[in-house]
Amino acid sequence: MSESTVAPLPHVAIQVFSETAPVVALVEEATQDRRMAKAHLRIQAGGVAAAVEAYRDAPTPNVIVIESMTDSATLLANLDELAGFCDEGTRVVVIGHVNDVPLYRELIRRGVSEYLVAPLDVLDFIRALSEIFTGPTAKPVGRTIAVTGAKGGVGASVIAHNLAHAIAQDLEVETVIVDLDLPFGTAGLDFNQDPPQGIMEAAFDPARVDANMIERLLSRCGERLSLMAAPSSLDRIYDFAPEMFEPVVDALRATVPAIVFDVPHLWTGWARAMLVRADEVVVVASPELANLRNAKNLIDTLALARPNDPRPRLVLNQVGLPKRPEISTSEFARALDCTPLASIAFDANLFGTANNNGQMIAELQPKSKAREAFLDMSKILMGRQEARQAKKSLFSTIREKFTQRPGKARAA
Repeated sequence: MSESTVAPLPHVAIQVFSETAPVVALVEEATQDRRMAKAHLRIQAGGVAAAVEAYRDAPTPNVIVIESMTDSATLLANLDELAGFCDEGTRVVVIGHVNDVPLYRELIRRGVSEYLVAPLDVLDFIRALSEIFTGPTAKPVGRTIAVTGAKGGVGASVIAHNLAHAIAQDLEVETVIVDLDLPFGTAGLDFNQDPPQGIMEAAFDPARVDANMIERLLSRCGERLSLMAAPSSLDRIYDFAPEMFEPVVDALRATVPAIVFDVPHLWTGWARAMLVRADEVVVVASPELANLRNAKNLIDTLALARPNDPRPRLVLNQVGLPKRPEISTSEFARALDCTPLASIAFDANLFGTANNNGQMIAELQPKSKAREAFLDMSKILMGRQEARQAKKSLFSTIREKFTQRPGKARAA
């Protein structure tokens, strides 16, 4: 699992006491990150002494973050005083300016949750806060991949379903495909399933969403692949608040290593939220003008909303459709300033037969170029090695294991 998968913070209160402008800027940038959407964060000038004064007669929040420019002895003395005012369960994170291993050890011994060394990266700061609530014995957080089309009919659902199948079968990772095309979803058809329950049963009963409920709502499509189906019904209008599916996503992330969301070509509050909050976003497009415009708008908008995440990935599909004038792959990529994650040739017989049989491409033609493309995509999106790259030497692998992550002191 890639280290870039950082769990979103729960609904918690965080108070930051800062002494320098760069740390203020860092925290303000962090508040804009999708993983901090549920957290309530405030910034106040002053270091540990200001924190002591603030909580003499006031309850403490879930997390206190303190930047310290003082010497070690003064810092430890002030933290001891602060400990006398902290409510049970309050966690403390210290941002220092000296990579001091003995200080790090002493802070941890006194119950400080983390010691970070400035300057540090925004994602490292968010990761440190996130790890407070996941704990050392918690399971790794599930990786979420959202797949959507730049336009209707470009095959985004087919891409999502085959991608999920590749992650489960080839990478041997337990995977769930979630069909969010609520009125017209095709995942059940593509996997030859007709489940009586699915995503809406969980979404409409958020108080009961847990691992047991998730397990009950999943339909097995393979040894490591499960489906959470869409209702595929027109009995209701599917217009929801942006946070509608948050409990389901949180429960899935806590129980499943890989989750692929098949997001329909919509721009509603909840559809946008699913794209913005995913670990990876894949935009599927066909090589023609309307797709180019829409793909650019989607990728630029989502990249702006996800400043600390990978830029949304582009997959060109249905390339080489007979008698259709097309924009070349190189021109398409140049206009979007990106390299396509994959370019999949139009093959009416292969994809049509798979669709009609309720099969995946790997089941129908395991040696096809399309199957190879899905395997390469699965490796990249799951944070595995880049497709087809040369193997690393033993020396380079060992060296990487002993390389410290910047911005964090370690008692190695």
